[in-house]
Amino acid sequence: MRLAELARTIREGELSPVEVVRDCLERIEARADLGAFITVTGERAVERAEAQDALRARGGAPSAREPLWGVPLADKDLVARAGVRTTYGSRGFADFVPEHSDPSAEAIDRTGAISVGKTNTPEFGMTGYTENAIAPPARNPWQPATGAGGSSGGAAVAVSARLLPAAPASDGGGSIRIPAATVGVVGLKPSRGRLPFANGLGSPGGLSVAGPIARSAEDAALLLDALAGGPYSYATRAPGTGDGHDSLVAAARSDAPPMRVGATLATPWDGWTDTALDPRALAAYERAIGMLGSAGHGVEEAGWRPRGYPEMFTTIWRASAAAIPVPDDELDARLEPFTAWLVREGRSLRTEGAIRGYQDATAFERETIAALSPFDAVLTPALALAPQQVGWHAEAATPLGNFERQCMYAPHTSFVNVCGLPAITVPIGDPDAPGERPWSVQLVGRPGGEAAIVALAAQLESARGPLPAPPGS
Repeated sequence: MRLAELARTIREGELSPVEVVRDCLERIEARADLGAFITVTGERAVERAEAQDALRARGGAPSAREPLWGVPLADKDLVARAGVRTTYGSRGFADFVPEHSDPSAEAIDRTGAISVGKTNTPEFGMTGYTENAIAPPARNPWQPATGAGGSSGGAAVAVSARLLPAAPASDGGGSIRIPAATVGVVGLKPSRGRLPFANGLGSPGGLSVAGPIARSAEDAALLLDALAGGPYSYATRAPGTGDGHDSLVAAARSDAPPMRVGATLATPWDGWTDTALDPRALAAYERAIGMLGSAGHGVEEAGWRPRGYPEMFTTIWRASAAAIPVPDDELDARLEPFTAWLVREGRSLRTEGAIRGYQDATAFERETIAALSPFDAVLTPALALAPQQVGWHAEAATPLGNFERQCMYAPHTSFVNVCGLPAITVPIGDPDAPGERPWSVQLVGRPGGEAAIVALAAQLESARGPLPAPPGS
């Protein structure tokens, strides 16, 4: 059952929080082989559900400010929840139990939802694949020998395999959109400043944001609306947001007005690494162009030619790892080799070099937003390659080779984070391969332009029609 329908049935009393949570926990246990969760907090979740059932038995009712009352969700294991083991995907923090919750966990609780545990993530969320030393890898439900992408791989698997109706996640370079596209669900990265955000590393340079993974654009919009409904204690706010922000669910349910859509196959990594596009990714991109054109939108080549990106991004990516809270003399003992290398790289940067990297990122943001400003949305492929075998990234000869493979797999995502723009990935499907994992496309919006891309994504879903579930789901 999708999120919107499940929330309605619980609110109207057709299902109780306890029976929904127990069913969810049974599904999670039955598909433990997929590696969606690092920690399951079943007893804690049932206790919260029982309290909600008791409230209803006393004649109480969920508040209007609790749109997801009784719905089972989960925290990505980069998000601290008071009293619950929070590992950050690292064996160096295997036994860490925080005393205080991060804003992302508090936002889930305010919606009335029930956290059932912690979804799988790579160590400190630093990679675009979900394989770590503390838990089994997150596996693609469509083909379990392949990985689920990252860093929100566990959240995406849980949604795709029907373990959860939707899942909160986070995205610092594609970490919502990459796994969502890998396993054939919707991933929505909001604009910088739409949701409160904090996790184990915070958000250096404003790259990381919280956002939803769901099985439809409407469900993603519903979860984002719900999470955005609480207090916001930061000075920076995305355009068009606030206590009275427009409903994204309404945008998903309405007919999108004619829009000007730019389309591009260009990536900021062109010339730095091999960004050859799988023919099936190209076919999905071309089908999406046709669907948007048939819906009355004007689609044209965006003409975007990014410059100077690889050196800038690799600098700020390394710098973001420098603050991982492990002393230099304990890196090899507590962290995985790739993360330890990345931390050393970050800590070896001169201060002026790191600052220049962030200055260059600001310049790239201005130039890119200006170049894409004629368009209401910009269409790109979501991924360049098919899902790869578990272990493919780590098989690279060097850590830098590992990073190059990540860029080859998903070259279209990280620039969106640098620019602070919203983006959504939506599976398109292939009419000639109706039972296979669907390939996805990405829609990038203007600053604060979530409503436009959600509406376009919903229109693509309508034109595409229903998609099959992964085997065994």
